Amino acid sequence: MKMKSLLAIAFVAMGITACSTVNKVVYRIDVPQGNYLEQDKIDQLKVGMNQEQVQYLLGTPVLRDVFAQNRWDYVFIKREGHNDPIRRTLLVYFDNQGFVKDIKLDDIKDQKIVEEKVE
Repeated sequence: MKMKSLLAIAFVAMGITACSTVNKVVYRIDVPQGNYLEQDKIDQLKVGMNQEQVQYLLGTPVLRDVFAQNRWDYVFIKREGHNDPIRRTLLVYFDNQGFVKDIKLDDIKDQKIVEEKVE
């Protein structure tokens, strides 16, 4: 009797650990977070726009840094199932009058910030 219960516990333990090692059996939903950045909206963003125009075009920024009052951060992260998360970051810099002076967008392939040449 003791042997049967010990064997049953061993099978249950092996069954539980076997399920946890199979990575893609359990369905994971897609999780979008932050501001969804559409390329056509980013293309419409120009140096010289005021803060109201930028907010109308891109929406409210996810981050407004307390220590960098003249920078708005638009961050978008999408986790699709078991794939690695995709992250895009758009940084909009304003001058003291509240007009866009610089735009930086991360490079999707290298995941590094590159300067946008907008005129």
